[in-house]
Parts: sequence; structure tokens; C-alpha cells
Amino acid sequence: MVSVADKKSKNSLWATACALSFLLISACSTLPAGTQGSAPATASSTEAASASGTSGNTSGDTQTAAATPGADPADSTATQYTNLWQRIRAGYGLPHMDNARVERQEEWYASNPAYMKRLVERARLYLYYIVQQVQKRHMPMEIALLPAIESAYKPHALSHARAAGLWQFIPSTGRHFGLHRNWWYDGRRDVVAATGAALDYLDKLHDDFNGDWELALAAYNAGERRILRAQEYNRRHGLPTDYSHLRHLKAETRNYVPKLIAMANIVADPQKFGLTLASIPNEPYFAKVEIASQIDLGVVAKLADMSIGDLYDINPGFKRWATSPNGPHELLVPAERRDALLAALKNLPQDKRVRWVRHHVRPGETLSAIARHYRISVDSIRHTNRMRSNWIRAGENLIIPVSNRRLSASVGNLTRPYVPPIRILARPKGTVKLVHTVQAGDTLWDIARRYNVYIYQITGWNGLRRYRPLHPGQELKIYVDPNHVPPSMADAAQSN
Repeated sequence: MVSVADKKSKNSLWATACALSFLLISACSTLPAGTQGSAPATASSTEAASASGTSGNTSGDTQTAAATPGADPADSTATQYTNLWQRIRAGYGLPHMDNARVERQEEWYASNPAYMKRLVERARLYLYYIVQQVQKRHMPMEIALLPAIESAYKPHALSHARAAGLWQFIPSTGRHFGLHRNWWYDGRRDVVAATGAALDYLDKLHDDFNGDWELALAAYNAGERRILRAQEYNRRHGLPTDYSHLRHLKAETRNYVPKLIAMANIVADPQKFGLTLASIPNEPYFAKVEIASQIDLGVVAKLADMSIGDLYDINPGFKRWATSPNGPHELLVPAERRDALLAALKNLPQDKRVRWVRHHVRPGETLSAIARHYRISVDSIRHTNRMRSNWIRAGENLIIPVSNRRLSASVGNLTRPYVPPIRILARPKGTVKLVHTVQAGDTLWDIARRYNVYIYQITGWNGLRRYRPLHPGQELKIYVDPNHVPPSMADAAQSN
């Protein structure tokens, strides 16, 4: 027989057990997709190797000794997949879209495998970091593919509207979201800074349009006002105001979300479209390094035992060979080279951080001419030599900060502008060969009209690029119909 005290004790234990069960069930039901059943991770005080980890950071980018460098141990999907494409697919969350616009974009991607191959090669440098940031904000993972639509993952991409970088910020929007620009640096091209600004902007748009991602994405492309005006027009005419029903938009904006959906579909099942996407490891490609003061990128590349092209690929925000003397004093390096660079920087003398040359002023030279010769600004020479004016005299020596030279996008390896191969055309059958000697003032258009041929034929026969200037004395092969040989060149015509 059970006593009253025993009954109370059992009832108390039963209530406690129920409460614990309820809490456990509730906790499981709030876990993000793909995390149920995973063991809880223990936070570590070790600094993360990912670019988002900074000294004393509180962003959660910490790691344990056994974790993947740069991975957030609280996020099981950071280590659940070995291939980053798998992780992206698992995080899709945009509404399904199946229409002719999506199909046309899919067909274009599928018919351009070389373009997709180059896009993936560039994406490999930045995509892990972008995925990390998208997931931290609980955004649909398709957002990580948005730079494919904006810039094809080209950090130096520049539109006609002066939008720049992976996320294509125009100057005014970039300033609004904290992307600084000066003589040394353009934050719109900075992978880390621009990604943060773009996701901030998308978060704002998502809130502005009441959680509708399609409208938020359309507004990212066209601007909030244009989308609001298009919605207002639909309201006045009794039409739905969702993205698919907005007709008073430019074709670029009407195709913008379908392009993203098409790219997401390609990533979801590339084989369906006859494509193969090279695997991207689900681990950080780069890590942030604090450099304390100004330094030449060439010096960094040497210390890190890497090419300047590889270094510039992940630091496209820099506009000069040196970092800004006013900071911020940090840059990115491949994750596996971070520790070696930090050790080398400790032993680097201060006077070896920036490269200089001594210039002996010759009679008749001007400061502007010297600046042009070294491809730097007059102000940088004046600042370095503590000059109050542009006046110089023959015989004096100037210190030239060659690290201040402008960096060109062509310095990069994977990110340099793509130049398609020259299309070489064979000699057409039944033609005779003429040799045209370029005269001063000649243009391809003039020459093509003279011989009754097309410009693309002249460039193809001679291995030229259309916009490369011609030079007097240059000889061009021209193949023409025997009946169209200019009388003045009949004797020089060479038949088959």
C-alpha cells in the first residue's frame, strides 16, 4: 500500500519527467534543418581561421582543435557536408518557380559550359565565406548564388551604371551601407565588406516587403521605389502585387529572379542540364591576417610563398600595391598560409614593409612627369618627400614610393578579365590573296569596304582583335574574289 507521502513524491517525479520531455521535444522542434540528432558543440576560445574571425571576435566563428578551420562548431552543417554544393542545396528556401523565363535562363547556362566552368573556378575562392554569412542570417541559401547573377563572381566587374564588385554596389548605395572608397581602397570590391553590406541590404529589403524574398530580390536589382511604383500601378488596376504579376518593370528586373532560380536549379542537379560542377570543399579558402601597419602586397606574397596573382584574387579591394597607411591594417591569405605569414611578419623590419626607389632629378624634369613615369600620384611623391609645392630642381634626389602604384585587375590569376581566344579563319576557297599595307589613318572599316569583305574576316585572317589599333606599315592578308581585285593590285594578286 502506498502512503500519501509516496503518492505526492511519485506525482512530483511524474510532473518533473513530463516537463523535461516537453522541453526536449520543444528544443528538437526548433533546430534548423539538418541539425537534429547532432551532438552539441562546445565553444572554444581559439580564434577562428575564417575571415570573419578577428582578435577577440564575438561573432561565433570559433573552432575546436578537431573542427574544420573557420567552421562554426555550433552549426552542424558546417561539417556535415564535404562538398559545398551539397550544403547549398540543403539550404534552399525560395518559393518554387517554373515558367518560360526560368527555362530560357537554364537553357543559356546549359549551352555555355565554358562560362559555367570559369564561374565555378572564381566562386571557389569566395563561396564558403558567403555561405557561412548567409546561413548565420537564416537566409535562403539561394542568396549565396546571387553573385553569380550580379557579377559571375568577378570582384572587378564594373557595370555601365558604375556598380562594382561581386555584389554590384553603385557608389551611393555602397556608402549608405558602409563601403568606403578612397585612393587606396574600394570597399565594393572587398569580398568580406561587400558581402556584409549586401546581406544587410537584403535583410532590410526582406523586412520592407513583408518577408517576400522575390520582391526583395527584385528591389535589390531595380531599387525599392521602382518595385513600389509597380505595385501601386497593379493596385490601381485591381491586379495582384506579387513579383510574378508586376509588368511595369524593365526586362532586366523581370528576368532577375528567374535567373537566380535557374542557377539554383543548375546547382541542384547539374547532370540534368548536361553540366558538371567541380567540387568545392566545404571549408574556408581564406583567413584574415592583422598586419599592424602599411605593407606592400608584393612583400606579403613573398613572405607567404605565393604568387601576387593568387593574393590579389582574394584582396581585390586594394587599388594600390600597398595597403593604406591609415588602415584598416588587415588582409586575406589562403587559410593554410596564415600561420606562416604571421610568423614571417614578426621578423620583418619596418623599413622593408614598403618598397621605395631613389630618383635623381634631371634637368627639365617636372614632378608630374616623374609621377607619370612611376605610375603614381604627384601627391604621394610630395607626401613622401615632405614637399610643400611641386617645385623641384635638377640634381636633387626624390624618394619614390613604388608601392603606391595602381593595381590592375589583370594582376589577378583567376579574377583577371577573361579575354576570349582570337578566332582564326581559314582562307576561303576560290579566292586570291592580297597584301594590304596599312597607311596612316586606315581603319578596319575603311579596309573592309575597299576590298568588299567583312571586318571579322580581316581580323580572323590576320589573328587580330577588333579594337586593337592598326599601325602604319603593318601588313594585312586579304582574300578576295578574283572578280573583285582592285585594278591597282591586279599584278600583286596571288591565286590559289
